[in-house]
This record gives sequence, structure tokens and C-alpha cells, in this order.
Amino acid sequence: MMVPLPYVLGLGALLFSLGLYGALTQRNAVRILMSIEIMLNSVNLNLVGFARHLEPERPGGQLFAIFVMTVAAAEAAVGLAIILVIANQRDDIDIDKINLLKW
Repeated sequence: MMVPLPYVLGLGALLFSLGLYGALTQRNAVRILMSIEIMLNSVNLNLVGFARHLEPERPGGQLFAIFVMTVAAAEAAVGLAIILVIANQRDDIDIDKINLLKW
């Protein structure tokens, strides 16, 4: 059974909107990182949906989605490492209170 492309694109748009809302409104660094991951996964969903709809025989969209997931995993690892260092130095990981890079 093949899911119609507008359903896939609608779900991708909904997930991207939720991720964007979370990334712009949250103060907790972990929540912002999770929101960015939701946005990346919505892009992956759209990639796979388009690839399945346009060229179902070729795995180009799926391979590119795997590449995006790999980059997202590396981004999450670096982001969590930074958050852990900040959490060890302070009691709070509120983005508004972190001013390490400010002059």
C-alpha cells in the first residue's frame, strides 16, 4: 500500500512547524536540540516521500535521508557534549543565562 504524497508532505510540514516552534520558543538547550532533530526528521520524511513518488526504483532519496540522519547524529552528539559541559559548570542550562561567547 502506497501512502499518497500529499499526506507525507502534510505530515512533514506539521513536524517541521512543531520543530520550528519548539526551537524558537524553548529556553532549555536540550529541548531546542530535540526540536532541531524533529525538523531534520521532517526533512527526511519529505526526501523519502518525494523519492518514493518520483523514482520508486532508485534509492537516491533514501540514501540521502541516511546521510542526513548521520549528520544529525553527529550534530546531536556535539550538541549534547556542549550541553553536558555547561550543565557540569552550572546548575541551569537556560539559553538566556548562558553568555560564554558574549564579550
